[in-house]
Amino acid sequence: QVQLVESGGGLVQAGGSLRLSCAASGRTFSMYAMHWFRQAPGKEREFVAAISWSGWSGSVTYYADSVKGRFTISRDNAKITVYLQMNSLKPEDTAVYYCALDSRMVRRSGNGIDYWGKGTLVTVSS
Repeated sequence: QVQLVESGGGLVQAGGSLRLSCAASGRTFSMYAMHWFRQAPGKEREFVAAISWSGWSGSVTYYADSVKGRFTISRDNAKITVYLQMNSLKPEDTAVYYCALDSRMVRRSGNGIDYWGKGTLVTVSS
């Protein structure tokens, strides 16, 4: 079992920044892909960013076009923890942000991902 807990959400003005964290606990895997998704009211779930790595290689990052250049995903090598640094926030970024971990690969659709967190709300005001 793996548990994911997100933190760092809140209210921020447009143009501001927030840093989300996702801490994982439980069993370990030889390969990981950790993701951030978001979902706004009345809209479908949207891929935001992902980072993948294994015990014998470095990390590779992926971003949605809508956030590339503004958001940065990173990981803590000592812990199974990922961060999402969000800069230049826009009202359109308002959503519940979910962390997700897959033991095999990046899954941009979210379908088949092994573990999900409960989400943290980000609200960007104009």
